[in-house]
Amino acid sequence: MFTTPFLDLPPLRAAQGTVRLPGSKSISNRVLLLAGLSEGTTVVHDLLDSDDTSVMLDALRTLGCGVQADGERWHITGLGGRLSAKSASLFLGNAGTAMRPLTAALAVLAATQGGEFEVKGIPRMHERPIGDLVDALRQLGCPVTYLGNEGYPPLRLGPGNGALSTASPIRVRGDVSSQFLTALLLALPLVTEQGPVTIEVEGELTSKPYIEITLNLLARFGIAVERDGWQRFTLPQGSRYRSPGDVRVEGDASSASYFVALGAIAAHGGRTVRIEGVGDDSIQGDIRFVDAARAMGADVSSGPGWLEVRRGAWPLRPITLDCNHIPDAAMTLAVMALFATGTTRLTNIASWRVKETDRIAAMATELRKLGAVVTEGADFIEVAAPARWQRAAIHTYDDHRIAMCFSLAAFNPLAANSLGVPVRILDPRCVGKTFPDYFETLFGVVEVDPTDVPVLTIDGPTASGKGTLASAVAISLGYHFLDSGALYRATALAAREAGVAETDEAGLAAVASGLRLRFTGHEIWLGDVEVSDDLRREDVGAMASKVSAFPSVRDALRALQLSHRRLPGLVADGRDMGTVIFPGADLKVFVTASAAVRAERRYKQLISKGIPANIDSLRADLEARDARDQSRTVAPLKPAEDAKLFDNSELPVDQCVAQVLEWWNAKQAFAAS
Repeated sequence: MFTTPFLDLPPLRAAQGTVRLPGSKSISNRVLLLAGLSEGTTVVHDLLDSDDTSVMLDALRTLGCGVQADGERWHITGLGGRLSAKSASLFLGNAGTAMRPLTAALAVLAATQGGEFEVKGIPRMHERPIGDLVDALRQLGCPVTYLGNEGYPPLRLGPGNGALSTASPIRVRGDVSSQFLTALLLALPLVTEQGPVTIEVEGELTSKPYIEITLNLLARFGIAVERDGWQRFTLPQGSRYRSPGDVRVEGDASSASYFVALGAIAAHGGRTVRIEGVGDDSIQGDIRFVDAARAMGADVSSGPGWLEVRRGAWPLRPITLDCNHIPDAAMTLAVMALFATGTTRLTNIASWRVKETDRIAAMATELRKLGAVVTEGADFIEVAAPARWQRAAIHTYDDHRIAMCFSLAAFNPLAANSLGVPVRILDPRCVGKTFPDYFETLFGVVEVDPTDVPVLTIDGPTASGKGTLASAVAISLGYHFLDSGALYRATALAAREAGVAETDEAGLAAVASGLRLRFTGHEIWLGDVEVSDDLRREDVGAMASKVSAFPSVRDALRALQLSHRRLPGLVADGRDMGTVIFPGADLKVFVTASAAVRAERRYKQLISKGIPANIDSLRADLEARDARDQSRTVAPLKPAEDAKLFDNSELPVDQCVAQVLEWWNAKQAFAAS
């Protein structure tokens, strides 16, 4: 998962391949709570690994449930409807699928069995309304206290006097969030000993498909709910949760929407995007996003557990759609509208206002940054494609779905009115809520013109600190890292181990051609061996300086260096990255420092590792290498004409990184407002 402050997406041009979806968030957290309330042990397969499920698992542990990971399976031993812990403070992040149902379940258990619990989350969770659920629980007689603002978390649940009023129907509004009804449906089977319990919905129920998921899963755990349309739900007397033994979580249909849209936009020229984990047998309402995508022009085929999508109509067609049945996935339609001719109107989406953020306002703001014409209302949004696309930094509001759906805007080169502009996603880590590996998954199925992939080069003489700086910049940007000097040092190391002389140009070129080198953070691996320290040995460095002068060795390594130019971008350090290998790099930096400073740095580095060294000989060696590197006929050491000259003699690494990032942001010039 990308944990950088922002992620720059270059212009993307096509897509094909297979995507395996993570488990559904809605199903995952419902199943976890149901398993936690049931008798026996439930084995949960394909559970979503995300922030939301993490807080639910932590809550179940705190409440006394058995929670054990077994590879990709989770064993949840439930409470059988009986409290184990009688008090706890639960932190539930920004997970509505944890906050609402846990509030209801703990409120009825605390009231009937004696207990006191606090539930809280991040500041945004304390802005998400819960008053309608609290009102319904108070109708039952559950003691619920607001610990902050009236109508919002955090809450104190209990203690109660052991009795609840279940004879009369419990009324709850249905037009704010379906999660309130889901919470009651999951909690009230716990209090049906004396008779059936009925829930009546006031107003039109929003997001009905999510209630279908709840009813389906309740049935799997032994609760057969009687219903009268969408207005009245009855939990039979004597309802009791029983574990079904094994439960498999299907792929997330909301997450599928991004890849359905991807296929509709970018799977052209015979390409296909295949989505595995959800298909036409899904119990999730968001699978109906496929119908909306077809209406806009997508060519979709499907079967049990799979979808295949390719471009059909192009440009896409605008639609007008009541999105009550697909509230989360409908956000993706708003971004697809950027590739349509005409205006797309999405209605009946008032629930967007009370999600992770006010999604109507947020979507309108961010779409306009790209150049779209947007009209918003209390429960609708209208979107027309940009007359001219603009590069923009997309604010994600700590909302995973905004981050994911706006990644599709990077395919703007496919629109007739775009020359191809990059898109910056701010705070990409927010996708961890439901799809931690989203961007890695996306990059695995997209195609890009290599010249569109951004490159930063950091060149300089031996021991100038360019490698340390480049590695830190790469980590800050979430980019790949290429230590080109490591390629030559690895060639020297491998040659020494193979007995190839430093004067054998053909033999050295053969060694270079067969290198299996990879970089992971600050580590360098040669095959299956971590060789970071070995590559810093003085004998290896001295030999690398000599072998790098051979044209055939440089040619052998050139393709390997160019292959590191991969999404989302590359930071490359060396001596000729900006002059020879990547002459068109977006930003070039040439690091300088005196031989005395560099010798002192190298001396401290060696001594700290217990390697004996002499500072005078180190300086003499560095000066000799400088002379050799600057005078060689092939790719001599020198700054590119357009490079930023950067003397880092007196600066710590963090200040050097900050300076390079400042230059990078100035080059990108994203509009942040």
